[in-house]
Amino acid sequence: QLQLVESGGDLVQPGGSLRLSCTASGFTLDLYAIGWFRQAPGKEREGVSCISSSAGRTYYADSMEDRFTISRDNAKNVVYLQMSSLEPGDTAVYYCAAAQDFNLCVFSDMDYWGKGTPVTVSS
Repeated sequence: QLQLVESGGDLVQPGGSLRLSCTASGFTLDLYAIGWFRQAPGKEREGVSCISSSAGRTYYADSMEDRFTISRDNAKNVVYLQMSSLEPGDTAVYYCAAAQDFNLCVFSDMDYWGKGTPVTVSS
């Protein structure tokens, strides 16, 4: 059974930083493109960032590229999302997802999903 597990979500003050991690059980991440998505209360799930299996291609949603960095360590079977300069608008549940590859880093690109980790940005 393929499972993705997110971790690292927390309550953080505006301007702070967090690093989210996505790990897998039942398969190795190095064969898959991985995406980070988020869903705020009352809003649709949106793509944040995606990275190809080899890390040769990345995508960031507008306004996030300057603050967020996606990376992967295939030897450790983990994908990270480093987030800095966090704003209250970044408050959401963050999900990682996997696919053979990604096109536009949208929900329909992905085949497998984790259960999410909550991030709250508040003073």
